[in-house]
Amino acid sequence: MKLWRVAALASTCALLVHAETAQERGKRLINECLQALGGDNYLHMQTRVESGRAYSFYREDLNGLSIATIYTRYDSGVTDTAHQLAQHERENFGKKEDYGVLFGDKEAWDVTFRGARPIPDDTFARYKETTLRDVFYILRIRLNEPGMIFEARGADVLQNVPVETVDITDADNRTTTVYLHQITKLPVRQVFYRRDPVTKQRNEEITLYSKYRDVGGVQWPYAIERERNGEKVYQIFSNSVEVNSKQATDNLFVLPSTIKLLKPL
Repeated sequence: MKLWRVAALASTCALLVHAETAQERGKRLINECLQALGGDNYLHMQTRVESGRAYSFYREDLNGLSIATIYTRYDSGVTDTAHQLAQHERENFGKKEDYGVLFGDKEAWDVTFRGARPIPDDTFARYKETTLRDVFYILRIRLNEPGMIFEARGADVLQNVPVETVDITDADNRTTTVYLHQITKLPVRQVFYRRDPVTKQRNEEITLYSKYRDVGGVQWPYAIERERNGEKVYQIFSNSVEVNSKQATDNLFVLPSTIKLLKPL
């Protein structure tokens, strides 16, 4: 056998031996996504403030709109990140931000001038699951969690955008499928399925991300849209986003000691 054929055969064998598995490719794509989002800047993001207009929909019809400011703080010291939230979130509405919702790690409150009323357990449970399965939260908090698997599903075209598809599955077998732009490596879509605890219906939860901008070394989507079972349920268009903002003070994420506590509805 000629030497060039031997060399070609050896090269082919080497490529076969070192070909990426689906999990290796998935992990590489997720790491590329993390770097595209800002790398260490993203991993060290402690707070975020998003301001803009939020829209809610019911059966595709506009159901409500408001000026919204969303404050997010990531919390350290959480060891069981698969089941416990490692963030607090405050959603304020109106120009004066005089009413809104406070989400803690174990409970949530509807806050108005009348006082603070507990959010129903099923609403908080849905918020918690949505957060735990959100790709941006996974990359910030859950990336190195034991049992986390990243598996590439191949290339595709989504609304004329070339994407790479990756399944992110945790130790409890909960899967979020994320679609990454082939060029920018940024998330453009995510999908997961949630079982309604009452009706037992399997709900498809889709989130779309677009209009990324650089915010203090972090790429963040200024347009976010959520769909449930094919129907649009929520949109937010941010006018400004600030990372590690001094506006996100600790007192925003706790109820004032003087506030009146109202009974659940």
